[in-house]
Amino acid sequence: MPSTSIPAVLFGSTGRSVTRVGLGGEGVLRTNGRGPEAEEVIRAALDAGIGYFDSARVYADSELYYGSVWGQEPAARRRVFQTSKSAVRGKAGALAELDQTLKRLQTDYLDLWQIHDIRTPEDLAMIGGPGGALEAFVEAKASGRVRFIGVTGHREPAILTRAVEDWPVDSVMMPVNPVEGVLGGFLTSTLPAARKKGIAVVGMKVLGASHYLKPQLGLTADRLIRYALAQDITLAIVGCSGPVEVRTLAEAGCDPAPLNAEEQDRLHEIFRPYARKLAYYRGVM
Repeated sequence: MPSTSIPAVLFGSTGRSVTRVGLGGEGVLRTNGRGPEAEEVIRAALDAGIGYFDSARVYADSELYYGSVWGQEPAARRRVFQTSKSAVRGKAGALAELDQTLKRLQTDYLDLWQIHDIRTPEDLAMIGGPGGALEAFVEAKASGRVRFIGVTGHREPAILTRAVEDWPVDSVMMPVNPVEGVLGGFLTSTLPAARKKGIAVVGMKVLGASHYLKPQLGLTADRLIRYALAQDITLAIVGCSGPVEVRTLAEAGCDPAPLNAEEQDRLHEIFRPYARKLAYYRGVM
């Protein structure tokens, strides 16, 4: 358990507050048939004071795991910021997925529903055009079935930046790690666009799916989370495989001192020779 409570920050211009770190939808949550272990992680996050919970319709049984907990404790559901995502590009299909998501989560609303993993100009045109998924997201927000809408991407910074600038979204989720500090794009283009618009920024790929963890080089989970929180983002999310990892995440979120500029530069130098290869999520390996 962290020695102090995790600070809360405003989620963009929404008026809602969230914790500085959130439970990612990867780790044990992106599995099938591991309900007891997943419940242990979710409850550990609740006990640690984490209030932001990530998921997606395509994340295996993730929504079902959350739904099992929220079904038992509806009051806990109302206290947290529950999110999910849809990768469907058309309006009708996205609305159908929202129905499924709400049923699986055992809730009647989402705090945040996100357009998932945009990559190409064709994605932008299809989602934002007549009959596209964006219409579903706007409609769902207007009806109260979702409180806020967002967009996520990890492949092409320019595409994600265009979505931030052109679409009526309340948040953006993007990679935030030392690889991005070296390569630029998400941190130098998408992040400033989001801040200019006043929307929330959720940092993902913080540990590079654990590929970046090299304790012998000082690349610990704590240090990489603190790097992400040193950027001008709203919060960082990390998927966890057990309660120990949840505690590490919560304790990093409580740390009042994110990495300073010199410490960040040292991380950049470690990653610089391998940055393009390590940006596996960009499809550049």
